Amino acid sequence: MHILVVHNRYASAQPSGENKVVDQEVELLRAAGHRVEVFERRSDSIAARSLLGKAAVPLLVPWNPAVRAELAARLRTERPDVVHVHNVFPLLSPAVLAACADAGVPAVATLHNYTQICPPGTLQRDGRPCTECVGSAPLPAVRHGCYRNSRLATVPLAVSLSVNRRRWWSGVERFFCISAAQRDVLVRAGMPAERLAVKHNFVPDPGTCRTGGGEHLLYLGRLAEAKGVRLLMAAWDEIAASGGVGVPLVIAGAGPLEREVTAWAADRDDVRYVGLYDTAECQKAIARSVAVVAPSTWLEAFGLVVVEAMAAGVPTVAAGHGAFVELVEDGVTGLLHRPGEPASLASCIRRITGEPARNQEMGQAARRRYEQGFSPAVGLERLVEEYRTAIAGRSALARGGDTRASRGDGDNR
Repeated sequence: MHILVVHNRYASAQPSGENKVVDQEVELLRAAGHRVEVFERRSDSIAARSLLGKAAVPLLVPWNPAVRAELAARLRTERPDVVHVHNVFPLLSPAVLAACADAGVPAVATLHNYTQICPPGTLQRDGRPCTECVGSAPLPAVRHGCYRNSRLATVPLAVSLSVNRRRWWSGVERFFCISAAQRDVLVRAGMPAERLAVKHNFVPDPGTCRTGGGEHLLYLGRLAEAKGVRLLMAAWDEIAASGGVGVPLVIAGAGPLEREVTAWAADRDDVRYVGLYDTAECQKAIARSVAVVAPSTWLEAFGLVVVEAMAAGVPTVAAGHGAFVELVEDGVTGLLHRPGEPASLASCIRRITGEPARNQEMGQAARRRYEQGFSPAVGLERLVEEYRTAIAGRSALARGGDTRASRGDGDNR
């Protein structure tokens, strides 16, 4: 099969689960003998632009005509079987879908978050769930400055969501939801249920599993409010005040709360902030963990770190909402705490560290869950199956007359 992957890479200064997923899928497909090429832009390139070029970036978010022309020409020349779209913000834009329609190539898209119904893609505001923009014009997002706490920065995202809604819904053969929980939210928001398929992300086998009981608890991810970092700090302070749990907390990552985390961890024996880890360091840290903690306050669409822990035979303490509910079987492969409640998180941490034999059983069950649902073999089978479904769908439309593509490409931009 010949696949063209389309992706706007996030800035390299901070960890990106989406970048990781894209790279792993490309490698998996190539290893299986498929021809995979990449059409990409990099957010890192924005820094090298002139002042005028930087100022023009927000104008490209809703529509980048140069990308449409470049991609369409490439598609006509190379004729891939399918185009797999990941992130298009901020430099690619939904113009990639028009390029696919121009060249008559079917497109599929992985939905890594909720940007189809929420400008910042989080369904959260001020640390609480928010659905004000779902099913309506995204004016509340602009009013609240939901992206980067800036009304001005939110405007391009809100405009893109408004003007490109029909294009997304008509120009993509199959949407890949990365969890059933995400799919449920999107169906309720009005997206076409018949084209929303659940395709979990896979995780490469790390090649090693935890031996022994572990040396620390681990938080691995972006240091941001939505990831539950402040919640974790509050829970850990409660644990420390009652004597601790016998192992330290290791925090690995970077993000907007880095200064706050650094100051909080300073001069403490029970906390170590280690900054960003590379892939090898992440795998070692996970394999040495009593448990991995994932206390996100927003509705995670997936939860890559949870599955990475499963692959290493390590249980997870995770928030009991979003995709975590289907990834973590409470009391079997890990523990679920009440979302947003420090006391509940603290209680789960005490339980998972205080029962070593039960912890070992949960770690073994987590590894079995990984092998059955999230291994590369399973990921490859599901990915190729969805590609074939999309290709067959487009072929059927072509035989019957494809009016959907013309409806989705009816503007003069």
